[in-house]
Amino acid sequence: MQLTGFEGRIALVTGAGGGIGAAVVARLRDSGAMVVATDLEAPSLPAAGNVHAVALDVTDSAAVDALVTRVEADIGPIDLVAHVAGVLSTTAVSDTSDTEWRRTFAVNTDGVFHVGRALARVMAPRRRGAMVVVGSNAAGIPRQAMAAYAASKAAATMFVRCLGLELAPHGVRCNIVAPGSTRTAMQTGMWADEQGEARVIAGTLENFKSGIPLGRIAEPGDIANAVMFLLSEQAGHIAMSDLYVDGGATLRA
Repeated sequence: MQLTGFEGRIALVTGAGGGIGAAVVARLRDSGAMVVATDLEAPSLPAAGNVHAVALDVTDSAAVDALVTRVEADIGPIDLVAHVAGVLSTTAVSDTSDTEWRRTFAVNTDGVFHVGRALARVMAPRRRGAMVVVGSNAAGIPRQAMAAYAASKAAATMFVRCLGLELAPHGVRCNIVAPGSTRTAMQTGMWADEQGEARVIAGTLENFKSGIPLGRIAEPGDIANAVMFLLSEQAGHIAMSDLYVDGGATLRA
C-alpha cells in the first residue's frame, strides 16, 4: 500500500537532529512534503530543497508560537506535525532532584503542550491536519529508575488524547506512537557494555523488565514508518490512538 497525503504539504518535525526524528524527516521529504525540521540546534541534514532546518527549544512557548507564525507566513499552512523532541531521565525517585524532575517535564510534557497548542490554533480554523506525538511505552508500564521519564510521557500521552478530542470535530487528527527500545543515542547511552542490546532483548528479572518477544530492538525507521502511517490519508479515520511499537515488550495491544 502506498501511503498518500504528503505531496506538497508542509510538515513540522521537532527533535529532528537524529534518531527517530531524522528518520521521519527523511520519509516525509521522500514522500513529497515540504519539511521544517527543528531541534535545539538547527539539524544537520542532507541538503534538499524541500527541507528547512531551524533551531527550536520546545520548552520556550514564545519561540514555538513565533516559529509557527513564521512558517505559516513565509512557507505556508502546516498540515502535518511529528513531535519527536524528548529527553531521558534515569534516576531513582529518591535521587531525583527538583531540577531533574522539572527538566524532564519541561521537554517531554510542556514541549508537547506548547507545540500542540500552537498548531491547534492554526489547524482548527482550516478544519484539516494531522499531528503525531512520539511518546514511549514507558508511559504505560512502571520502570525502575525512570519515574520522571515515565510520568512525563504518561502526562503527554493523556494531553494528546484530550487535544485530539477537542480537535476531532474540526477535522484534525491527533495520535501517539509509543516506541519501546529503539537504536538511538538515548537507548545505547544506557548500555554499560557490548552486551547491552542482548540484555534489553532478553529482559532483566531483577529490574522487573520484560524482554522483547520479537527478538530485536527497533530501528528508527520502524518508528518513523508508524508515524508516517498515522499522518497519512490511509489513517484518515484514526484519532486519539496510542500505538505501541515495541516488538511486544509491554505485552499489551
